[in-house]
Amino acid sequence: MLLGWTTPAGFGCIETVEIDQIETFLAVATFGGFHRAAEALSVSQPAVSARIKALEQSLGATLFTRSRRGLTLSDAGKTLRPHAEQLLRTAALARQAIHELRPGSGGPLQIAAALSISVYFLPDVLKRFQQAYPNHNITIRSGHSKEVLEMVLGEQALLLVAHSTRGPKHTRRPRLAEVANWPLIFFDRGSSDWTLTHSLFRRAGLVPNVAFEVDTIETAKRMVERGLGLAFLPQLAVGREIRTNRLSIIKMLDAEPLGRSLDVIHPRRRPLTAEARAFLQVVRDVANEDASVPSMVRSRRRRSR
Repeated sequence: MLLGWTTPAGFGCIETVEIDQIETFLAVATFGGFHRAAEALSVSQPAVSARIKALEQSLGATLFTRSRRGLTLSDAGKTLRPHAEQLLRTAALARQAIHELRPGSGGPLQIAAALSISVYFLPDVLKRFQQAYPNHNITIRSGHSKEVLEMVLGEQALLLVAHSTRGPKHTRRPRLAEVANWPLIFFDRGSSDWTLTHSLFRRAGLVPNVAFEVDTIETAKRMVERGLGLAFLPQLAVGREIRTNRLSIIKMLDAEPLGRSLDVIHPRRRPLTAEARAFLQVVRDVANEDASVPSMVRSRRRRSR
């Protein structure tokens, strides 16, 4: 798919920009590097470099700059980013409109969810849902899916947790600079949780002491339980351990809470089936009953990504 516009020089020349170039630009901007963007897009790093080079040639501007802090957006890149996001949303809406022309849906209920939601929350939802709809098929994808509906919960926080007795000894709320020197356990490189945690230190000009980096939330939690370090873990993942005093929360003096506004998202123009509406109601019911889940689950109509 190609997009075209008149060049700023005003000579009437139409430059073409491909959707995959725009998608690649946003991936590099989000992940802060060509290698991680290539992994996220499942393409080679030379392919990412070629797409960015072609996009920069089309626009006549450099989109990224390198510094001691890594790869960052140039002024042109910062200007392009909101327009690039809008272009991808428009392309997604176009694909959705064509999909809706197909007669009958009939397929399974498709859900994509953050890993912490899939592991610690959805099992209870699915158990209750299948009691009412035992023959309805459900497809679930965890992680960074761009192909199905994104299903996440509201106000999911990341908490700094330590072993209740073998954690750092302190009688006050520590500052972020002090926490940066403690042995930290990071998980799921490239995920939004990983990015949020790294950004907390990067914005303060600090380099965290990453003692371990592991693949999953559960692995990180088990390591904290064994006193190997501290970790910023999703609230949903540690509710039981905090209630039973196996882990304790450390509140920092000079750092903002790590959280993000997340919603239940579904297509704007496609009517929800009775099963989908029932599923969303079960999500709300289970969330309201579970004290470890944030108090409000919001449903917002959006385009699928």
